[in-house]
Amino acid sequence: MVKQWPPSPHQKFKKVELSSGMKNHQVRCSETLPGSDPSIGRRTWGGEYNWNSKVALLHGLKNDSGKFNSCKGAHLGKRHLWFRRHVRSIACMFVLLSFFFLLDSLMVSIFDSVNIRNSSTSKDSRGLEENTVAYVNKDKPPIKMHGRLLSLASSALEEKEIKQEKANFWKEPYQQAALWKPCADRRTPNIGKPDKTNGHIMVSANGGLNQQRVAICNAVAVASLLNATLVLPRFLYSNVWKDPSQFGDIYQEEYFVNMVKDEINIVKELPPHLKSIDIEAIGSLITDADIVKEAKPIDYVRKVLPLLAQNGIVHFLGFGNRLGFDPLPSNLQRLRCKCNFHALKFVPKIQQAASTLVTRIRKYHSARSVLDKQLLGNFMPNTPSKHHGSERDPSKYLALHLRFEEDMVAYSQCDFGGGENEKKELQSYREIHFPLLIERLKNSKPISQAELRKLGRCPLTPEEAALILSALGFKRGTYIYLAGSQIYGGKSRMDPFTSLYPNLVTKETLLTKSELEPFTNFSSQLAALDFIACATADVFAMTDSGSQLSSLVSGFRTYYGGGHAPNLRPNKKRLAAILSENSTIGWNEFEDRVRKMIEEGQRVRVRGYGRSIYRQPRCPECMCRSY
Repeated sequence: MVKQWPPSPHQKFKKVELSSGMKNHQVRCSETLPGSDPSIGRRTWGGEYNWNSKVALLHGLKNDSGKFNSCKGAHLGKRHLWFRRHVRSIACMFVLLSFFFLLDSLMVSIFDSVNIRNSSTSKDSRGLEENTVAYVNKDKPPIKMHGRLLSLASSALEEKEIKQEKANFWKEPYQQAALWKPCADRRTPNIGKPDKTNGHIMVSANGGLNQQRVAICNAVAVASLLNATLVLPRFLYSNVWKDPSQFGDIYQEEYFVNMVKDEINIVKELPPHLKSIDIEAIGSLITDADIVKEAKPIDYVRKVLPLLAQNGIVHFLGFGNRLGFDPLPSNLQRLRCKCNFHALKFVPKIQQAASTLVTRIRKYHSARSVLDKQLLGNFMPNTPSKHHGSERDPSKYLALHLRFEEDMVAYSQCDFGGGENEKKELQSYREIHFPLLIERLKNSKPISQAELRKLGRCPLTPEEAALILSALGFKRGTYIYLAGSQIYGGKSRMDPFTSLYPNLVTKETLLTKSELEPFTNFSSQLAALDFIACATADVFAMTDSGSQLSSLVSGFRTYYGGGHAPNLRPNKKRLAAILSENSTIGWNEFEDRVRKMIEEGQRVRVRGYGRSIYRQPRCPECMCRSY
């Protein structure tokens, strides 16, 4: 079985200590060797010593040469006499040279063995140091924007370890959260599907896993609204995601159909008489350009229903965020909740891999919550296995969705402290991938970096995420699951984070190559593993609450968490105001303000008008409240 964790802090300390020792040794050697260059490699030290020794010897011989020139007729015995007089010096020189060569070889052997041992430990533990984690721009030096606060955070974490203080953000702070229970699957009297439908609706969903999930739920609601039969949604191939997966590769088809069969008809394929129709030619092809974002039900009734009634079929090509949340009849709102939280179950292949992943990070082989049972199916048994160390307490872990990918960073137009090279790199990326943004910027007044941050438009860096977790009291040894892992700047950006939280893992480091192989080149299926690992975590932290993954995962935890699945959602505007004082603010004040910010985001609120039911399901249509 593959070990789950990165090398322990003690192992890493030994490695650093040895490296520091060698560095000090190099400095001392360079100081003791006149004219030596500290930048010259290890083998040059020995060579430098040998050369200087030879110079010294030749210098001595040169001084004595006058004596030999003054008595050219002297016989050979005088040379023997000179060697006899200096034999001890010569012997000492050779002994000293031999000692240095021996020391050199010894240091090489020790260094190589430590490297091999650490490499082996890293591979066994499958921690973040393994090369399987996908990073961008690996060769950049560490980049820090808040070095002073990082130093304060490090000291605070050490102090908490000594005092054995516990973070209180492992639990939801408000008891009212436990009063809301899932009930979107309840049967509603006198509401069912009509006997006759108006035609067939086809949906080709674009985007990645989470965008497609939203599209499926919206399609179910639209089919019910228009009294239509829904053909099992298809997924468009994207040059960005490059995933050919279809519905049945990710979700259980039969379960999905059976779950909503009392409210709408779903078929896997078009009937034969409709397959040969040129849908575009008859005007039944509907794109995102035809339906506005957050469209109201009346928009579908006016624009789509006549086409459906006339042609018997419509095809939504690309079906993103095309159905608003309000105003919407309560039965359609409930149906969307039912689809998202009940009908869409991942296929056994994904559940099994996710179960292995969660088991390894928890060190516990059994379901512990309703979330486990909903997302992992029968692959996480209800009783602990005696073969997985179940006699020990399970490990808690925090899942982090860190939105710091290159596209996010480039689109934001923010400065992240990487200097001119980073600015040029991001500008080049914008010109290639966001030409419309470039044109818009040419015709608009530029916004300063300070203003962009003040408005909360800048993605949080890994460094800022680590500072938030430190301020919330999470200990240095906290196990953190990182969703995604395509972090812009790679190691240079993650170094400040891992300096505070070294126990960072991903799906690539928890699963073996053979376990990941079935998901290779299927980005949506890999994203499903992240979805499950984040949803079943003890705590879920996000840096951008507007992303689809963060939105859907936090909503899932609200729906099934029973008040025991906290979500940590920073307010980027408030955080920017706090970090603007990074050169003067004290750590205690920083902690206090960050904690208040997070607690404010955890307040138990009923879904507001127009808000997403996928992220905020606390509403009568999705959840029931007990008093």
